[in-house]
Amino acid sequence: MLDIKLIRENPDYVRDKLKLRNEDDKVILKVLEIDKKRLEVIKKAETLKEIRNKVSDEIGAMKKKKENAAEKISEMKKVSDDIKTLDEELKKIDDEIKNELYYIPALPADNVPFGKTADDNVQVKISGEKKIFDFKVKDHIELSKKFDILDFERGAKITGSGFPLYKGKGATIERALINYMLDTHIQNGYCEVLTPVLVNRASMEAAEKVPKFEEDMYHVDLDDLFAIPTAEVPIINIHRDEILKQEDLPIKYCGFTNCFRREAGSYGKDTKGFLRVHQFNKVELINICLPENSYYEMEKMLADACRILEGLKVHYRVIELCTGDIGFSASKCYDIEVWSYAENKWLEASSVSNCTDFQSRRAMIRFKRILEGGKTKTELVHLLNGSGLATSRLMVALLEANQTKEGNIIVPAALRKYTGFEII
Repeated sequence: MLDIKLIRENPDYVRDKLKLRNEDDKVILKVLEIDKKRLEVIKKAETLKEIRNKVSDEIGAMKKKKENAAEKISEMKKVSDDIKTLDEELKKIDDEIKNELYYIPALPADNVPFGKTADDNVQVKISGEKKIFDFKVKDHIELSKKFDILDFERGAKITGSGFPLYKGKGATIERALINYMLDTHIQNGYCEVLTPVLVNRASMEAAEKVPKFEEDMYHVDLDDLFAIPTAEVPIINIHRDEILKQEDLPIKYCGFTNCFRREAGSYGKDTKGFLRVHQFNKVELINICLPENSYYEMEKMLADACRILEGLKVHYRVIELCTGDIGFSASKCYDIEVWSYAENKWLEASSVSNCTDFQSRRAMIRFKRILEGGKTKTELVHLLNGSGLATSRLMVALLEANQTKEGNIIVPAALRKYTGFEII
């Protein structure tokens, strides 16, 4: 959520930044109009409270002198009623401003490349050589049917389209991938957490997922609980409404969860197999850090995610998203894409985002900065998130890249200690 003070003091700056994101900047004028009304109400209420305090002292003095204060008491009752009315009006205005701010995205960092669509994203790294096959490559669906390791039809029978069923060595490889990722991230200083996959509305609001994206979420109406779209949501909320110690930062978490996304409006996109699913597995990375270190920590997080793919010998690339394509909460974002040999295109497997104080403002995650002379100052932390990684499209890349002319699939060396087998 944007800082209302920033909008109030630098409206043109905020509007210019929103234009870079292809956003309608007129909403800022609306926020300023509501905020002006808010300040007027605050001023009226404060004036009445000053009068009430002054007259209350006068009433006290009159009572000490045994003087009749009935008239002033009657006047103050009306003043108190007026103050109550203004306070109620102020709460409504605050809610109105907050509702507007809920739908305004984060401002892009100054060094984010300008662009209108995903076509304007910038490739910043490519790793590994693309394999050359001397036979017709099978796609992940053909391979999964041949070896009976993934069953999309029975998954659809159990739940619906987009809910895959892992079987036999397919389930083992999935579990191996998750364990490999977690072990690697733990070695790199992340603390593993295992969180709930159902969260309350306050948690979703803190992570900026609702109300903006509520239609994309699975929701349990009776309990007002949401199935998480990513472990980013519960992990961020570990420290919601807390004030952390400066010396404890950065705090780095990694966590595996199932993730659930309805993805309303995604119809017409690639939907076969793992290319678009409603339930998938992911290891999430979260970094809670000092504001001045967040972009440095972002590069480290990107390297941590890439290290997983390098260990698996996967051909991948990193792209920096342009101003018109970065996510709602992000000020800067990288996507990591893996190569599909059957689809002959890149598939997104990870996204690493620096949300600066956009999420922490709504989640109220702060720290006490130590100043000279032992003084302290409470500030918002910066929050970073990244997939480390999502397994579904990575599974596509692994199965397709490691198939042999003889019709087998070679298990990447990094996974063999987890699987107990080298070939499918």
